[in-house]
Amino acid sequence: MEKSAGLIIYRKEKEHIYYLLLRYQSLAKKGIDYWGFPKGHIEGKETEKQTAIREAYEETGIRDLVIVKDFKYVIDYCFRKKGKIVFKTVTFFIAETKTKEVKVSFEHIGYQWIKYNQAIKELNFLNDVAMLKKAHRFITRK
Repeated sequence: MEKSAGLIIYRKEKEHIYYLLLRYQSLAKKGIDYWGFPKGHIEGKETEKQTAIREAYEETGIRDLVIVKDFKYVIDYCFRKKGKIVFKTVTFFIAETKTKEVKVSFEHIGYQWIKYNQAIKELNFLNDVAMLKKAHRFITRK
């Protein structure tokens, strides 16, 4: 079983909310790429939140991340790795930033700051869509 953590990063600009999507290149299928959120493996004795912040910084260069209290979303799924089925759990949190500039890591091929309605259309995985819907409702209710 693998455990990871990640962030749904957003920033406000006037009355608009923009979400950060990263462009991933599929390791399993050459030539396939998709939009998603920063995430990565929990290392050592890190907490899920520590992992999420570290991974987001490594993947985006953003330092001023402030985790929003009382939101946690867990995604479970299976995938094949070297012919074996692996069960994975990823815990996501929401974080706000004021930073607009992003420096994507070698793991990604691009990024975009995007409004909610467009982000829903860009996301490739239903888990990510459901998670963003819940996060957006949470953010806009505050």
